[in-house]
Parts: sequence; C-alpha cells; structure tokens
Amino acid sequence: MSDAVKVGFVPISASARGILVVFCDDQLKLGAATRKALGVAAETVKRAAAANQFKGKSGAVLDILAPEGIKVERLIVIGTGKAADLKEKDFLKFGGVAAGKLNAGSGSMTVVAELPEAAMAAGQAAAIATGIRLRAYKFDRYKTKKKDGEDGALRADVSIAVDDVAAARKAYAPEASVVDGVYLARELVNEPPNVLYPEEFARRASQLRKLGVSVEVLDVKAMTKLGMGALLGVAQGSARPGRTVIMRWNGGKKSEAPVAFVGKGVCFDTGGISIKSAGGMEDMKGDMGGAACVVGLMHALAARKARVNAVGAIGLVENMPDGNAQRPGDIVTSMSGQTIEIINTDAEGRLVLADVLWYVAKKFKPKFMVDLATLTGAIMVALGTDHAGMFSNNDELAERLAKVGLETGEKVWRMPLGPEYDKQIDSQFADMKNTGGRNGGSITAAQFLQRFVDGTPWAHLDIAGTAMGAPKTEINQSWGSGYGVRLLERLVSDYYEARK
Repeated sequence: MSDAVKVGFVPISASARGILVVFCDDQLKLGAATRKALGVAAETVKRAAAANQFKGKSGAVLDILAPEGIKVERLIVIGTGKAADLKEKDFLKFGGVAAGKLNAGSGSMTVVAELPEAAMAAGQAAAIATGIRLRAYKFDRYKTKKKDGEDGALRADVSIAVDDVAAARKAYAPEASVVDGVYLARELVNEPPNVLYPEEFARRASQLRKLGVSVEVLDVKAMTKLGMGALLGVAQGSARPGRTVIMRWNGGKKSEAPVAFVGKGVCFDTGGISIKSAGGMEDMKGDMGGAACVVGLMHALAARKARVNAVGAIGLVENMPDGNAQRPGDIVTSMSGQTIEIINTDAEGRLVLADVLWYVAKKFKPKFMVDLATLTGAIMVALGTDHAGMFSNNDELAERLAKVGLETGEKVWRMPLGPEYDKQIDSQFADMKNTGGRNGGSITAAQFLQRFVDGTPWAHLDIAGTAMGAPKTEINQSWGSGYGVRLLERLVSDYYEARK
C-alpha cells in the first residue's frame, strides 16, 4: 500500500522543521504556543493576511515562503473559522489541507495542533494525522516516467506538535488502522482489471489471515453445490472463474451473533450480451468498489483488534460477452430457490449480491447486514456524487447510518422502498425480473435485493457515485475513494458502544 508520508507526534514545544503549519480563527487569533513558535514572524502573518485578504475561514490557507524571523522553509496558516462551528470532520479536512501543501520529493512538516483558545484535544490531533495520511495517498505504481509538471514521488515526515503526546498516540492508533483499510480499498479499486480479476482479488482478501481473520474462498464447484445460480450466471461468460470470499473476524463473545457486510465485486463489467457503450467502459474496473470496501473494513476491524464479531462476504465475477454468456430471456435459479428472468445482462450486480446476501443471512444469522454496491447509474442521476443512496428495511439501522455518515463525511441519503415497486420487477415467466426498467431504477434494484435478506435488518448502499471517479476532496485525491470503510467502521464502533 502507498504510504509515503509518515506521521508522528511530538511535544508542542518541539522545534519546527521544514514546513510549519499553524491555525488561526476567523479573527486571525493564534494560540499561545503558536505565537511562541512564530516569534517575530507573527507580525509577518498579520501583514500577509492583509495583503492576501485572508480572513481565517474554515480551510482557507495563507502560504508564506521563507518567513522572516523563523528557521522554516514555509509557513502555512490554516483558517479554522468560528470556534462554535467546528465539527469532528473539520479536523480531518485541516489535515488534508496541510498535506496538500507538501511538495514532491523528500521533506518534513511540523503541524502545531493548537486552536486559539487551547491545544487541540487528543482526538482532534488524531483526526489531523488521519486527514494528512488520507490526502497523501497516491496510486502510481504503473508509471515508469513522469511528464513535465507532473508530481513525482512524495516522501515526507510529518510531526504533529501536541499538548499530550501519549494521549494523541493512543487516540490515533485505531484511526491508523482505519486509514490502512481505506488505503487497501483504494488500491483494489485503482488496480487494472487484467491484474485484479476474481481469483487474484480472492488471493488478496486471503492475506487478511495474517491479521487473524478467518478466510474461506468458495470456488465454482462449491458455489454450484450451494446452488448459487444467480452469481454463477453472471460469471459464466468469462474465462476467469468467479469466487465468493467469506471473511470472519471474531473479536467479540463467542455466543454473540455477528454483524455482516456484503460487497459487490464485479472486477470488470462489459455489460455482458447487453453490452455497454465503449465510451468510459474503462471505468468499469471499479465495479468492485463494494467488495473493496468490505475487504478494507475487515482489515480495519482486525488491525485495531475490534471487540466485535463481523462477517465480510464478497461475490467476485467478471461480466463478459463470451459465447457462453447468459442471455436476455434466460431464467436462473438463485440459492434461495427463487427464479429470476434475465431482462438485461447489465443488471448483473444484484444477481451477484442476491446469492451472497442469502448465504450470509442463512448461515450466520447476523444482527444486521449492510451491502455496498456500485449498482446503478440511476442513483447518480438522483443524488449526484456527494451522497450514497441508502435503502433499508430497518429504521434504527438507517438512522445510525445517516448519523455516522454526517460525522465521517461519507454521507448517505435514504431512498424509498415499498411493495408498490414490486410490480416493476414481477415476471411473466419466473418469480421476478432482474430489472424493472428506467423509472426508479435504483429503487427497483434495492427492492430486488430485499427479497434475499430473509427478514434480517438490512441496509443497501448504492455507491456508484461515491466509490470511483467522485470529485476530489481535501482528504481524497484518488480515483478510487475507499468510500464506506470509515463509515462502516464508525457504524460498528457506535453500535457496540451503545450496547455496553
């Protein structure tokens, strides 16, 4: 995993190195330790702020080269806005803004984790560190040359100056594991499809065994025996055989039922016989963003030794237009015994999820299930790329997801489910069709999936707009965003915290 920026904590009185980053509010007020670190350069800040009309708004930056009176290369002043408006996710943003000022090559940075009123709390300093690492991620392993003006490799040591080093390290330790999980999810989404196909994806997921995760890989023979006809129908057109991977982290009580997460892993999606248009098809290497998130989440939970029982399950296929590919008009039998008429072979992700959801619901009887899938373009029409679409049969689960979405910045928006949508997927020849047509496309897809959860409290997240190619932010500059890892890790943490 790409992790070229190393982050550590030092006492707030430590001498600055390289680039110095400090914070001010919307009145340009600086903290006591910050003023001491700046010395006479504090006056330079005032003059530069006036010259650049810098007002200290949240996330705004004042960049001063070779400031007089202090032995640093650059001085970066980041605005925090009004103190009363500060939220947890703002500190992630501030870390990302700071990391954005790192130049290619080797270097160092010191961040004074202080607000005007007092030193930042340990959790706030940890969020700064998390934001720095999230922003610094870069996927460039296949580039052998850099074009003129293109950023080269980044190597940096960042010291975060804090009031209590031990407390900051303790607060950051679990967050570091979550960042590693996000990195892993991003890596998987960014990989080219000739490198990351179902068997290779399964191999990489199996590496979680090193962290104590139990991993079982189901091959075609095993899935055939289980009756996973919906998933296998999608996979049959590819020379690369499908796989289902079941990951288990048992950090809780032996008698306690797990929570479960299911991911769509279409490693490449041509659309099958209902082939997609050529324009933009290269992006369909990211149609496994849901599975990538689940693997990253399981990594995060295991690496931080979470005291929970969790199941992660991913269905891995390629959807290809081979002579053996399934056709519109085919009828397949899912593991649940329900039959499905194939109307459009490009509505394949729900077929993969159907069998994996049923398998998990029946085998593990989880407290709740959340599935993630880059499922429909329709959700992007409805919500754009700032929210994932959320569908749920359980109000409590939906409310918890909405809450942690706002806290982490990985936002969700609840969409409707209801029996009135069932008529769109009713089939004349089978129990259901795999698509209900253009209108309400993301809703009918979720309505389809609901038929395979066996009454388990469940939420479906349609992440087509957020997992890949989403707008770049202060904490993500990668095509593959790793969306969902931080969201679901927080969901699990809050869920078990509330039940203590």
